[in-house]
Amino acid sequence: MINYLFSKKAGLALIFVAACGLLACNSDEQKTAFLEIRLTDAPGDYQEVNIDIQGIEVNASDDEQNGWKSIEIEKGVYDLLKLTGGIDTLLGRAELPSGKISQLRLKLGTNNSIKRNDAVRDLATPSGQQSGLKLNVKADLAAGVVYKLLLDFDAARSIVATGSDKFNLKPVIRTIVEAQSGAIKGMVTPIASTPAVYAIAGQDTLATAFANSTTGKYLLRGLPPGDYKVTFEPGEGFSQKIVEPVTVSLGVVTDMGSITIHP
Repeated sequence: MINYLFSKKAGLALIFVAACGLLACNSDEQKTAFLEIRLTDAPGDYQEVNIDIQGIEVNASDDEQNGWKSIEIEKGVYDLLKLTGGIDTLLGRAELPSGKISQLRLKLGTNNSIKRNDAVRDLATPSGQQSGLKLNVKADLAAGVVYKLLLDFDAARSIVATGSDKFNLKPVIRTIVEAQSGAIKGMVTPIASTPAVYAIAGQDTLATAFANSTTGKYLLRGLPPGDYKVTFEPGEGFSQKIVEPVTVSLGVVTDMGSITIHP
């Protein structure tokens, strides 16, 4: 009996992806990657640096004018100084077509401020930043892999004193893209066997897919690095097939090639 319990070590991001597999997403048609957008900061000489984030868009196409996709995020004011020393916070998640991602557009609200010497001062925010501050990303996203896009906000360099105890916000942000998982792909023959495919680590099933009924292809997504037992459970008239070990590496889609399912 296949154990459908997720490993506790998989993490919330991997549960997000694996859940799609358990809901029978057809991996041959779902040629997508998963992106988590997170916010962090380098320390600055302030008690608080409050940034009002109201929207994020990413461009995953070659069309710089019309290729933007809006990402659902947790809008609100974030104190950057709570996000130092390796701490970050999740802004939002997105499912994107695999391939290149070129730019991100960050939309800021007007409720930005700093606190220093126990006094709170507003940060003047240019209208261009409210319509969208463009950041270059330039990363390749592989189908089935979870990525973290880290917005590393440099608070110290982003705040400019203008005199008379007034300050402007001119964001200095570095983007960092890191793979958080790997994946397994392949195809089965004969196509008529249409098996369910499971990636199993120990007693835990971490991803499930179904071979495409037209091409025989499958993709097991969002897998932590490690060795897996890949089990094929075909339809009536065919026998179970088990392949192990299949090694998954971070940011890599392991290709199992063609797997034959016997009667």
